[in-house]
Amino acid sequence: MSLSLTTFSFPTPTLFGPGGLKTLPERLAFLGVKRPLVVTDGGLVQTEAFRQLSAALGESKRGDGWIVFSGVHPNPVEADVIDGAKAYLDSKCDGVVAFGGGSALDVGKAIRLIVKRPELKLADFRFEDDWRGLAPCVCIPTTAGTGSEVGRSSVITLASTGRKAVMFHPELLADYVILDPEVTVGLPPKLTAATGIDALTHCIESYTCPMFHPMCDGVALEGIRLIAGSLERACENGGDLEARGRMLAAAAMGAVAFQKDLGATHSLAHPLSTICGMHHGLANALCLPVVMELNSQRKPGLYRRVGIACGLDIVGCSDAAADSRTILHVRELIGKVGIELGLRSHGVSLDKLDALVAQAADDPCHRTNPVPVTAEDLRGLYLAAM
Repeated sequence: MSLSLTTFSFPTPTLFGPGGLKTLPERLAFLGVKRPLVVTDGGLVQTEAFRQLSAALGESKRGDGWIVFSGVHPNPVEADVIDGAKAYLDSKCDGVVAFGGGSALDVGKAIRLIVKRPELKLADFRFEDDWRGLAPCVCIPTTAGTGSEVGRSSVITLASTGRKAVMFHPELLADYVILDPEVTVGLPPKLTAATGIDALTHCIESYTCPMFHPMCDGVALEGIRLIAGSLERACENGGDLEARGRMLAAAAMGAVAFQKDLGATHSLAHPLSTICGMHHGLANALCLPVVMELNSQRKPGLYRRVGIACGLDIVGCSDAAADSRTILHVRELIGKVGIELGLRSHGVSLDKLDALVAQAADDPCHRTNPVPVTAEDLRGLYLAAM
Protein backbone atom coordinates (compact mmCIF):
# COMPACT_ATOMS: atom_id res chain seq x y z
CA MET A 1 0.00 0.00 0.00
CA SER A 2 1.36 3.40 -1.01
CA LEU A 3 1.76 5.89 1.82
CA SER A 4 1.70 8.89 -0.48
CA LEU A 5 -1.40 11.08 -0.52
CA THR A 6 -4.08 9.74 -2.82
CA THR A 7 -7.75 10.46 -3.41
CA PHE A 8 -10.67 8.20 -4.26
CA SER A 9 -14.46 8.19 -4.05
CA PHE A 10 -16.68 5.24 -3.12
CA PRO A 11 -18.89 7.24 -3.06
CA THR A 12 -17.53 9.73 -0.49
CA PRO A 13 -14.61 11.85 -1.74
CA THR A 14 -11.70 10.63 0.38
CA LEU A 15 -8.12 11.74 0.88
CA PHE A 16 -5.84 8.95 2.12
CA GLY A 17 -2.29 9.16 3.43
CA PRO A 18 0.03 10.62 6.06
CA GLY A 19 -0.20 14.38 6.29
CA GLY A 20 -3.70 14.51 4.84
CA LEU A 21 -4.98 16.41 7.88
CA LYS A 22 -2.91 19.44 6.86
CA THR A 23 -5.12 19.89 3.79
CA LEU A 24 -8.26 20.44 5.90
CA PRO A 25 -8.33 24.27 5.57
CA GLU A 26 -8.32 24.15 1.78
CA ARG A 27 -11.08 21.54 1.77
CA LEU A 28 -13.21 23.65 4.12
CA ALA A 29 -12.65 26.65 1.86
CA PHE A 30 -13.75 24.55 -1.13
CA LEU A 31 -16.95 23.67 0.74
CA GLY A 32 -17.52 27.33 1.66
CA VAL A 33 -17.04 26.70 5.38
CA LYS A 34 -15.53 29.64 7.30
CA ARG A 35 -16.59 28.81 10.87
CA PRO A 36 -16.71 25.05 11.48
CA LEU A 37 -17.93 23.33 14.60
CA VAL A 38 -15.38 20.67 15.57
CA VAL A 39 -17.29 17.75 17.11
CA THR A 40 -15.21 15.46 19.31
CA ASP A 41 -15.07 13.94 22.80
CA GLY A 42 -13.53 15.40 25.93
CA GLY A 43 -10.73 12.86 26.18
CA LEU A 44 -9.53 13.44 22.64
CA VAL A 45 -9.09 17.19 23.23
CA GLN A 46 -6.04 16.39 25.39
CA THR A 47 -4.29 14.22 22.79
CA GLU A 48 -1.59 14.70 20.20
CA ALA A 49 -4.19 13.96 17.52
CA PHE A 50 -6.21 17.01 18.58
CA ARG A 51 -3.06 19.12 18.67
CA GLN A 52 -2.48 18.11 15.05
CA LEU A 53 -6.01 19.23 14.22
CA SER A 54 -5.50 22.53 16.05
CA ALA A 55 -2.29 23.14 14.12
CA ALA A 56 -4.07 22.46 10.83
CA LEU A 57 -6.97 24.80 11.62
CA GLY A 58 -4.82 27.45 13.28
CA GLU A 59 -4.71 27.43 17.07
CA SER A 60 -4.92 31.22 17.20
CA LYS A 61 -8.30 31.11 15.44
CA ARG A 62 -9.96 28.76 17.94
CA GLY A 63 -13.05 30.45 19.32
CA ASP A 64 -12.93 32.97 16.53
CA GLY A 65 -12.52 30.97 13.33
CA TRP A 66 -13.57 27.58 14.71
CA ILE A 67 -15.54 26.27 17.68
CA VAL A 68 -15.20 23.04 19.66
CA PHE A 69 -18.03 20.88 20.94
CA SER A 70 -16.49 18.08 23.03
CA GLY A 71 -19.56 16.71 24.79
CA VAL A 72 -19.77 13.39 22.96
CA HIS A 73 -20.21 10.29 25.15
CA PRO A 74 -18.44 6.98 24.36
CA ASN A 75 -21.85 5.55 23.43
CA PRO A 76 -23.55 8.67 22.05
CA VAL A 77 -26.94 9.73 23.35
CA GLU A 78 -29.57 12.04 21.93
CA ALA A 79 -28.55 14.86 24.28
CA ASP A 80 -25.11 14.91 22.60
CA VAL A 81 -26.75 15.69 19.27
CA ILE A 82 -29.09 18.30 20.75
CA ASP A 83 -26.30 20.07 22.67
CA GLY A 84 -24.01 19.98 19.65
CA ALA A 85 -26.68 21.49 17.42
CA LYS A 86 -27.24 24.24 19.99
CA ALA A 87 -23.50 25.01 20.02
CA TYR A 88 -23.56 25.14 16.22
CA LEU A 89 -26.51 27.53 16.06
CA ASP A 90 -25.44 29.72 19.00
CA SER A 91 -21.95 30.14 17.52
CA LYS A 92 -23.29 30.77 14.02
CA CYS A 93 -21.22 27.96 12.54
CA ASP A 94 -21.53 27.04 8.88
CA GLY A 95 -20.16 23.48 8.77
CA VAL A 96 -19.08 20.48 10.83
CA VAL A 97 -15.69 18.82 11.28
CA ALA A 98 -16.35 15.47 12.97
CA PHE A 99 -13.08 14.35 14.57
CA GLY A 100 -12.72 11.16 16.60
CA GLY A 101 -14.02 7.63 16.78
CA GLY A 102 -17.38 6.40 15.63
CA SER A 103 -19.25 8.21 18.42
CA ALA A 104 -17.95 11.66 17.45
CA LEU A 105 -18.47 10.95 13.77
CA ASP A 106 -22.05 9.78 14.32
CA VAL A 107 -22.89 12.80 16.47
CA GLY A 108 -21.22 15.18 14.01
CA LYS A 109 -23.27 13.84 11.13
CA ALA A 110 -26.52 13.81 13.13
CA ILE A 111 -26.13 17.36 14.47
CA ARG A 112 -26.90 18.56 10.96
CA LEU A 113 -30.38 17.03 11.15
CA ILE A 114 -31.31 19.24 14.12
CA VAL A 115 -29.54 22.27 12.62
CA LYS A 116 -31.89 21.87 9.66
CA ARG A 117 -34.95 21.16 11.85
CA PRO A 118 -34.36 22.48 15.40
CA GLU A 119 -37.68 21.08 16.62
CA LEU A 120 -36.76 17.51 15.63
CA LYS A 121 -36.82 14.67 18.16
CA LEU A 122 -34.59 11.92 16.82
CA ALA A 123 -37.30 9.36 17.58
CA ASP A 124 -39.40 11.19 14.97
CA PHE A 125 -36.72 11.04 12.26
CA ARG A 126 -38.20 9.72 9.02
CA PHE A 127 -36.33 8.66 5.94
CA GLU A 128 -39.12 10.02 3.75
CA ASP A 129 -38.60 13.64 4.85
CA ASP A 130 -36.62 16.06 2.71
CA TRP A 131 -33.07 16.15 4.12
CA ARG A 132 -31.43 17.92 1.22
CA GLY A 133 -29.21 20.86 2.08
CA LEU A 134 -27.65 19.60 5.31
CA ALA A 135 -24.66 21.59 6.56
CA PRO A 136 -21.30 20.64 4.99
CA CYS A 137 -19.42 17.97 6.92
CA VAL A 138 -15.84 16.70 6.91
CA CYS A 139 -15.17 13.46 8.80
CA ILE A 140 -11.71 12.61 10.15
CA PRO A 141 -11.52 9.29 12.03
CA THR A 142 -8.96 8.90 14.80
CA THR A 143 -9.73 5.19 15.16
CA ALA A 144 -9.93 2.39 12.60
CA GLY A 145 -13.17 0.68 13.53
CA THR A 146 -16.69 1.85 12.81
CA GLY A 147 -16.09 3.33 9.37
CA SER A 148 -18.75 5.89 10.24
CA GLU A 149 -16.84 8.45 8.19
CA VAL A 150 -18.16 6.85 4.99
CA GLY A 151 -21.52 5.71 6.37
CA ARG A 152 -25.01 6.87 5.51
CA SER A 153 -26.24 6.60 9.09
CA SER A 154 -25.77 7.66 12.68
CA VAL A 155 -26.36 5.32 15.62
CA ILE A 156 -27.62 7.21 18.67
CA THR A 157 -29.25 6.07 21.94
CA LEU A 158 -32.67 7.72 22.12
CA ALA A 159 -33.88 9.50 25.25
CA SER A 160 -37.40 8.12 24.84
CA THR A 161 -36.44 4.43 24.68
CA GLY A 162 -32.93 4.10 26.10
CA ARG A 163 -32.08 2.01 23.05
CA LYS A 164 -29.83 2.55 20.08
CA ALA A 165 -31.55 3.77 16.95
CA VAL A 166 -30.25 4.16 13.43
CA MET A 167 -30.86 7.39 11.54
CA PHE A 168 -30.26 6.35 7.93
CA HIS A 169 -30.29 8.62 4.87
CA PRO A 170 -27.91 9.16 1.94
CA GLU A 171 -27.84 12.87 2.78
CA LEU A 172 -26.02 11.98 6.02
CA LEU A 173 -22.92 11.04 4.02
CA ALA A 174 -19.99 13.32 4.76
CA ASP A 175 -18.96 15.73 2.03
CA TYR A 176 -15.31 14.77 2.46
CA VAL A 177 -13.25 12.26 4.43
CA ILE A 178 -9.61 12.46 5.48
CA LEU A 179 -7.92 9.14 6.36
CA ASP A 180 -4.59 10.18 7.85
CA PRO A 181 -2.74 7.35 9.63
CA GLU A 182 -0.61 9.88 11.54
CA VAL A 183 -3.75 10.88 13.46
CA THR A 184 -4.18 7.32 14.77
CA VAL A 185 -0.58 6.80 15.94
CA GLY A 186 -1.37 7.67 19.57
CA LEU A 187 -4.37 5.34 19.85
CA PRO A 188 -3.65 2.96 22.78
CA PRO A 189 -3.27 -0.76 21.99
CA LYS A 190 -6.53 -1.71 23.74
CA LEU A 191 -8.56 0.73 21.65
CA THR A 192 -6.63 -0.21 18.53
CA ALA A 193 -7.59 -3.83 19.20
CA ALA A 194 -11.27 -3.20 19.99
CA THR A 195 -11.84 -0.89 17.05
CA GLY A 196 -9.91 -3.22 14.75
CA ILE A 197 -12.06 -6.21 15.68
CA ASP A 198 -15.09 -3.97 15.15
CA ALA A 199 -13.94 -3.43 11.56
CA LEU A 200 -13.32 -7.17 11.16
CA THR A 201 -16.82 -7.92 12.44
CA HIS A 202 -18.30 -5.50 9.92
CA CYS A 203 -16.47 -7.19 7.09
CA ILE A 204 -17.31 -10.75 8.17
CA GLU A 205 -20.97 -10.07 8.92
CA SER A 206 -21.56 -8.08 5.75
CA TYR A 207 -19.88 -10.74 3.60
CA THR A 208 -21.94 -13.57 5.12
CA CYS A 209 -25.20 -11.60 5.13
CA PRO A 210 -27.55 -13.38 2.67
CA MET A 211 -28.59 -10.20 0.85
CA PHE A 212 -27.41 -10.01 -2.77
CA HIS A 213 -24.71 -7.37 -3.19
CA PRO A 214 -21.62 -8.83 -4.92
CA MET A 215 -19.77 -5.51 -4.91
CA CYS A 216 -19.99 -5.34 -1.12
CA ASP A 217 -18.82 -8.95 -0.93
CA GLY A 218 -15.61 -8.08 -2.75
CA VAL A 219 -14.99 -5.02 -0.59
CA ALA A 220 -15.60 -7.04 2.59
CA LEU A 221 -13.19 -9.82 1.64
CA GLU A 222 -10.41 -7.35 0.85
CA GLY A 223 -11.10 -5.61 4.15
CA ILE A 224 -10.68 -8.94 5.95
CA ARG A 225 -7.36 -9.50 4.17
CA LEU A 226 -6.05 -6.08 5.18
CA ILE A 227 -7.08 -6.53 8.81
CA ALA A 228 -5.62 -10.04 9.04
CA GLY A 229 -2.24 -8.70 7.95
CA SER A 230 -2.23 -5.42 9.85
CA LEU A 231 -4.13 -5.43 13.15
CA GLU A 232 -1.48 -7.21 15.21
CA ARG A 233 1.19 -4.93 13.78
CA ALA A 234 -0.81 -1.81 14.61
CA CYS A 235 -1.34 -3.03 18.20
CA GLU A 236 2.32 -3.94 18.69
CA ASN A 237 3.74 -0.76 17.14
CA GLY A 238 1.45 2.24 17.06
CA GLY A 239 3.94 4.09 14.87
CA ASP A 240 3.70 1.57 12.04
CA LEU A 241 2.11 3.93 9.51
CA GLU A 242 1.60 1.24 6.91
CA ALA A 243 -0.35 -0.95 9.34
CA ARG A 244 -2.27 2.08 10.61
CA GLY A 245 -3.11 3.10 7.06
CA ARG A 246 -4.28 -0.37 6.11
CA MET A 247 -6.53 -0.48 9.16
CA LEU A 248 -8.06 2.91 8.31
CA ALA A 249 -8.76 1.71 4.78
CA ALA A 250 -10.20 -1.59 6.02
CA ALA A 251 -12.48 0.15 8.53
CA ALA A 252 -13.89 2.34 5.79
CA MET A 253 -14.30 -0.73 3.59
CA GLY A 254 -16.22 -2.50 6.34
CA ALA A 255 -18.67 0.38 6.53
CA VAL A 256 -19.08 0.47 2.75
CA ALA A 257 -19.71 -3.29 2.80
CA PHE A 258 -22.30 -3.27 5.56
CA GLN A 259 -24.72 -1.23 3.51
CA LYS A 260 -25.51 -4.83 2.51
CA ASP A 261 -26.49 -5.37 6.19
CA LEU A 262 -25.06 -7.13 9.23
CA GLY A 263 -25.94 -10.07 11.47
CA ALA A 264 -26.58 -11.43 14.94
CA THR A 265 -23.25 -10.30 16.40
CA HIS A 266 -24.40 -6.71 16.17
CA SER A 267 -27.79 -7.51 17.68
CA LEU A 268 -25.94 -8.96 20.69
CA ALA A 269 -23.43 -6.10 20.84
CA HIS A 270 -25.82 -3.15 20.75
CA PRO A 271 -27.52 -3.98 24.10
CA LEU A 272 -24.12 -4.56 25.71
CA SER A 273 -23.43 -0.90 25.00
CA THR A 274 -26.77 0.55 26.07
CA ILE A 275 -27.28 -1.66 29.15
CA CYS A 276 -23.71 -2.36 30.25
CA GLY A 277 -21.89 0.68 28.83
CA MET A 278 -19.49 -1.55 26.89
CA HIS A 279 -17.39 -0.20 24.00
CA HIS A 280 -19.07 -1.34 20.78
CA GLY A 281 -15.92 -2.83 19.29
CA LEU A 282 -15.22 -4.83 22.44
CA ALA A 283 -18.82 -6.06 22.50
CA ASN A 284 -18.46 -7.28 18.92
CA ALA A 285 -15.18 -9.01 19.74
CA LEU A 286 -16.75 -10.91 22.64
CA CYS A 287 -19.77 -12.04 20.62
CA LEU A 288 -18.34 -12.70 17.15
CA PRO A 289 -16.82 -16.18 17.75
CA VAL A 290 -19.98 -17.68 19.30
CA VAL A 291 -22.15 -16.31 16.48
CA MET A 292 -19.75 -17.76 13.91
CA GLU A 293 -19.98 -21.13 15.68
CA LEU A 294 -23.78 -21.14 15.56
CA ASN A 295 -23.92 -20.00 11.94
CA SER A 296 -21.39 -22.60 10.78
CA GLN A 297 -23.30 -25.41 12.51
CA ARG A 298 -26.46 -24.48 10.61
CA LYS A 299 -24.80 -23.50 7.32
CA PRO A 300 -21.55 -25.44 6.87
CA GLY A 301 -18.91 -23.84 4.65
CA LEU A 302 -20.10 -20.31 5.36
CA TYR A 303 -16.67 -19.08 6.44
CA ARG A 304 -14.40 -20.77 3.90
CA ARG A 305 -13.75 -17.60 1.89
CA VAL A 306 -13.36 -15.59 5.09
CA GLY A 307 -10.59 -17.98 6.11
CA ILE A 308 -8.94 -17.76 2.70
CA ALA A 309 -9.01 -13.96 2.97
CA CYS A 310 -7.26 -14.37 6.34
CA GLY A 311 -4.49 -16.28 4.58
CA LEU A 312 -5.46 -19.80 5.68
CA ASP A 313 -4.75 -22.79 3.43
CA ILE A 314 -8.22 -24.32 3.56
CA VAL A 315 -9.19 -24.69 -0.10
CA GLY A 316 -9.05 -28.48 0.09
CA CYS A 317 -10.67 -28.82 3.51
CA SER A 318 -14.17 -30.07 4.20
CA ASP A 319 -16.76 -27.39 4.91
CA ALA A 320 -16.69 -28.21 8.62
CA ALA A 321 -12.90 -28.09 8.79
CA ALA A 322 -12.74 -24.81 6.84
CA ASP A 323 -15.24 -23.21 9.22
CA SER A 324 -13.51 -24.61 12.30
CA ARG A 325 -10.07 -23.36 11.29
CA THR A 326 -11.44 -19.94 10.35
CA ILE A 327 -13.26 -19.51 13.66
CA LEU A 328 -10.18 -20.65 15.57
CA HIS A 329 -8.10 -18.10 13.64
CA VAL A 330 -10.53 -15.32 14.59
CA ARG A 331 -10.47 -16.41 18.25
CA GLU A 332 -6.67 -16.46 18.22
CA LEU A 333 -6.47 -13.04 16.58
CA ILE A 334 -8.76 -11.58 19.25
CA GLY A 335 -6.49 -13.04 21.92
CA LYS A 336 -3.27 -11.94 20.23
CA VAL A 337 -4.39 -8.31 20.23
CA GLY A 338 -5.00 -8.48 23.97
CA ILE A 339 -8.77 -8.99 24.27
CA GLU A 340 -9.83 -11.58 26.84
CA LEU A 341 -12.92 -13.44 25.71
CA GLY A 342 -15.81 -13.92 28.14
CA LEU A 343 -18.51 -11.41 29.00
CA ARG A 344 -18.04 -12.07 32.71
CA SER A 345 -14.42 -10.95 32.43
CA HIS A 346 -15.73 -7.55 31.35
CA GLY A 347 -18.31 -7.08 34.10
CA VAL A 348 -21.43 -8.54 32.48
CA SER A 349 -23.51 -10.52 34.99
CA LEU A 350 -26.31 -13.02 34.46
CA ASP A 351 -28.85 -10.75 36.15
CA LYS A 352 -28.75 -8.57 33.03
CA LEU A 353 -29.48 -11.49 30.69
CA ASP A 354 -33.24 -10.97 30.30
CA ALA A 355 -32.83 -7.28 29.49
CA LEU A 356 -30.02 -8.02 27.03
CA VAL A 357 -32.07 -10.69 25.24
CA ALA A 358 -35.12 -8.43 25.01
CA GLN A 359 -33.15 -5.65 23.33
CA ALA A 360 -31.21 -8.05 21.11
CA ALA A 361 -34.44 -9.65 19.87
CA ASP A 362 -35.78 -6.20 18.93
CA ASP A 363 -32.56 -5.20 17.16
CA PRO A 364 -32.96 -5.44 13.36
CA CYS A 365 -29.44 -6.66 12.55
CA HIS A 366 -30.16 -10.33 13.28
CA ARG A 367 -32.87 -10.32 10.62
CA THR A 368 -30.12 -10.49 8.01
CA ASN A 369 -28.03 -13.08 9.84
CA PRO A 370 -26.94 -15.92 7.51
CA VAL A 371 -29.33 -18.24 9.38
CA PRO A 372 -32.52 -17.32 11.25
CA VAL A 373 -32.17 -16.83 15.00
CA THR A 374 -34.84 -16.71 17.69
CA ALA A 375 -34.87 -14.96 21.03
CA GLU A 376 -33.87 -18.26 22.63
CA ASP A 377 -30.96 -18.53 20.19
CA LEU A 378 -29.83 -15.06 21.26
CA ARG A 379 -30.08 -16.08 24.91
CA GLY A 380 -27.97 -19.14 24.18
CA LEU A 381 -25.40 -17.02 22.37
CA TYR A 382 -25.08 -14.66 25.35
CA LEU A 383 -24.63 -17.66 27.64
CA ALA A 384 -22.02 -19.17 25.30
CA ALA A 385 -20.16 -15.83 25.31
CA MET A 386 -20.20 -15.60 29.10
